[in-house]
Order: sequence, then C-alpha cells, then structure tokens
Amino acid sequence: MRALARECDALLVVGSASSSNSTRMVEVSEREGCPARLIDDAADVDLAWLRDVETLGLTAGASAPERVVRGVLRALHGLGPLDVEEQAVTTETVRFGLPAEVR
Repeated sequence: MRALARECDALLVVGSASSSNSTRMVEVSEREGCPARLIDDAADVDLAWLRDVETLGLTAGASAPERVVRGVLRALHGLGPLDVEEQAVTTETVRFGLPAEVR
C-alpha cells in the first residue's frame, strides 16, 4: 500500500466502510501523503475529486469482489484514454487449511 501511494496523485480503495482492512488502506495511503477515497463501487467515483489527478491508484480490500474492481476500471475508461499498469508489490503465500470437521 505504501509503495502504491508513493507513486500516485490519488488513490481509490474498493471496499466497504465496515471493512477494517479497506479503511486501513485509506489511512496508510493518506499517511504517505496520497489522498485516498473508499468506494463501494463505480457509482461512488467522484469526478470532481479526480479533476487534477494524473496518476490514480486503484486497489481493493481483501473481500472486494474482482467484478466490482473491474467495474470501477470500466467506469474510469469511460472518462477517456487510460494507461493501466498492474503492479504486484508482494506475493501472498499464506495458505489456510480446512478444519478437520469439514475435510
């Protein structure tokens, strides 16, 4: 999150306000000096807030559905031509096993 925030003029975090993960992502971005907004979906994108933004970061909380993130990207494409760059800063390797009761 910190690495992404350092490269952007502003950041959108797709996620629920009730998600501590998503809320924390906004806080980390803002602590790095990058204004951030938490949005539920494409309908929450505030065009006035994006007015002077050249580099916009887009990320999502752990429970945000991929289809919602893609919907936000489609909405942003509707504003004009975009250069989209996907960045992987880290790779998750944690695996959780099923409890014995459900195996």
